[in-house]
Amino acid sequence: MRKLFLSILLTSSVFAWAGDVSVSSPDGKLQVSVSDAGGRLYYNATLDGQQMLLPSALGMKTSIGDFTRDMSIKNYEVRPKSYDYQMRGTKASAASYQANCLLMDIQTKDGMKMGIVFQVSNHDIAFRYTLPRQNVGRKEMKRVRIMSELSSFNFPDGTTTFISPQIGPESGWEQTKPSYEEGYSADAPMDAASQYGHGYIFPALFHLPSGWALIAETGVGSNYCGSHLSDYQAGMGYTVAYPDKGENNGFGSDFAAIPLPGETPWRTITLGTTLNPIVETTISYDVVEPLYAPSTDYQPGRYTWSWLIWQDNSINYDDQVKFIDLAAAMGFEYCLVDNWWDTQIGRDRIPELSRYAQSKGVHLLLWYNSNGFANDAPQGPRDCMNTAIAREREMKWMQSIGIKGIKVDFFGGDKQEVMRLYEDILSDANRYGLQVVFHGCTIPRGWEKMYPNYVASEAVLASENVFFNEGAAIKQPFDLTLHPFCRNATASMDWGGIIMNKYLSKDNKSRHSRKTTDIFEMASGIIMQTSVQCVAMQPNNLEELPQFEMDFLRSLPTTWDETRYVDGYPGKYVVLARRHGNDWYVAGLSAEKQPLSLTLDLPMFAPGQALQYYVDDKKTGEPTLTTLKIDKKGQAKVILQPNGGLILKQ
Repeated sequence: MRKLFLSILLTSSVFAWAGDVSVSSPDGKLQVSVSDAGGRLYYNATLDGQQMLLPSALGMKTSIGDFTRDMSIKNYEVRPKSYDYQMRGTKASAASYQANCLLMDIQTKDGMKMGIVFQVSNHDIAFRYTLPRQNVGRKEMKRVRIMSELSSFNFPDGTTTFISPQIGPESGWEQTKPSYEEGYSADAPMDAASQYGHGYIFPALFHLPSGWALIAETGVGSNYCGSHLSDYQAGMGYTVAYPDKGENNGFGSDFAAIPLPGETPWRTITLGTTLNPIVETTISYDVVEPLYAPSTDYQPGRYTWSWLIWQDNSINYDDQVKFIDLAAAMGFEYCLVDNWWDTQIGRDRIPELSRYAQSKGVHLLLWYNSNGFANDAPQGPRDCMNTAIAREREMKWMQSIGIKGIKVDFFGGDKQEVMRLYEDILSDANRYGLQVVFHGCTIPRGWEKMYPNYVASEAVLASENVFFNEGAAIKQPFDLTLHPFCRNATASMDWGGIIMNKYLSKDNKSRHSRKTTDIFEMASGIIMQTSVQCVAMQPNNLEELPQFEMDFLRSLPTTWDETRYVDGYPGKYVVLARRHGNDWYVAGLSAEKQPLSLTLDLPMFAPGQALQYYVDDKKTGEPTLTTLKIDKKGQAKVILQPNGGLILKQ
């Protein structure tokens, strides 16, 4: 260790011995301080002089030692970190990461050693633990089990929450939960008990007296288990919690196991006095690295999907031809063939269907059950993704017939064994040029950068629920005005459909109605970010929709070079601007019950510039396309109708 410290002393910008330590962001506005008073480790954070995080605990319990008490900071250094990187299929195609790093060497009273790293950029904090090889008695420890973390997030009194409860294992339909598909609170008090008694999921959004905080984790693959948050404890806040023993049908560990030297994933905190940093953060990708190179140039695009409204009976050859033809008519790149294709179409006819699709300029995506053990979901194909041998056979076959991606459904929780399955599917799929979407699953944690063929995850109460029950349809505007600030702020999200039918039925006349306007649905394709976007049109829409709606959907981008927050409040309304190449798109959604008049600052457009303005008619509610000019101040006055939307584009 003496040699290591000497090296640090010679190379670091700041070096010091024990005592309370701090690190600031490059602009000096965000400061994190760490204390070892009383043998316990705590950190806190201020932004622009305002207290954003009260003293919050650090530490963990492991198989080689207890790092939650009798600890002291022995050494530390602060050094800058800076790099640029490119991305594919996220809210921004490039990022420039600049941070100051605090590296601390921690030692317990009995001589056990641990490291803690904080990286602080202008609005983001990321921290993780490191463990070196070390002796326990006379034995050098080369591996460790991490049983629990004390890491906590303690917000000031008066903070309200936008968080979703973790549900218990083997619950829900056919014991398919937990799957990150529960509802979110809206400005709820911190001390409200979680609905199922299992705490809350990441990401979690908090409205502080002096601003906003978004907490999540990133960098979790086969190297660790996924974690979530405990219930709130007064004076402690929310603590990182590990998976329930019952997840994955009881198979696997409820702890993390890593070799030494080793490290945990990153816990991330985004802080802002406004919502801009929350929406625009790239911290999920800033602190992780690609784990392999892409085997091909993966293509973004739009896909049609019969199952959302036509359901299981549509998974037959003739109906899939109709949705392939729909994709071709709209210029969409893909068509998703959902569950039961192996029995209702037949494996021997899928190559024929794929050839037909390719003749129309469309490629197929295929649905798979992740395995047959974690839950009782009966849908097939099963037992094709859960072992290396099965995946090799299946993916080689898919590549040979021109399949371009897979949607894998029904996973078992957040245990490290399940995280390994996600990574194995992604890694194997990359060898055969397959993009991957996950459903019935955990949240992604930096995966767009870690795995270059990863597209998105559901991990949200998604569009299928709008079909299943009217209550979800009523709640859709709330959900889609919340997720840009929370779930979709940290990772790509497969909401699963820009729904253009007026009614949630094949005949577009029966069952319950859609509660949103056409412009709301069209704008959601810009607000909800994923590089392979479902446009859940039905064949009847080709004859029913106005031409300007069809033209917009035909030209809808799914990748973005830049994203900017414009206006909004979680669960009430949202306006975002996204740039694709040289073209800016501004989209807005409202969940309010009354018309909402807004004056938007839009510096990306020139004063006097005339824009296409897609908006709901204030009298009839019908979709309209008109023009709107940016005024001399670079502003635009717009109106969002209840459950309505708007789009401004060049």
